[in-house]
Amino acid sequence: MAQHEIDSQWMGKMQFNSFINGHTIVMDAPEKVGGEDSGPIPKPFLLTALSGCTGMDIVSILRKAQKEVKDLSIKVTGELSKQQPIEYLSIHVTYDFLGEEMNKEAAMDAVSLSQEKYCGVSHLLKKALPVTWEVNYNEIAVFDNRISEVEV
Repeated sequence: MAQHEIDSQWMGKMQFNSFINGHTIVMDAPEKVGGEDSGPIPKPFLLTALSGCTGMDIVSILRKAQKEVKDLSIKVTGELSKQQPIEYLSIHVTYDFLGEEMNKEAAMDAVSLSQEKYCGVSHLLKKALPVTWEVNYNEIAVFDNRISEVEV
């Protein structure tokens, strides 16, 4: 069975360095809670993993379909609980594409395939909390699964 493994080392105060396939990721806490703010806190890495996973899916799917977009920006927002344990209650992904109008449908299909079939991070997170998404193409809303489908 395949597996991923990382190593984390406490670096003093609140800082931990994680080693992932030869790359170092620094995590720390803000000064007000005893850290030195030398890196992000850990929780947003879940959001980062989701954006990277779905983004790489989309790029791969579009390449295989020989469709191009000029730009893809992904914003992931996690709503936090107000009491301990502080955890994400829901996650929302916003995909912003720029590209030729003829590739809009391919972009939508790629997002759907990523969210419904390929992105393992999204699939895992959906077992624990709601993950919603919206798609904007050339600054026009074309889909938002929090509401009924917007005209494509």
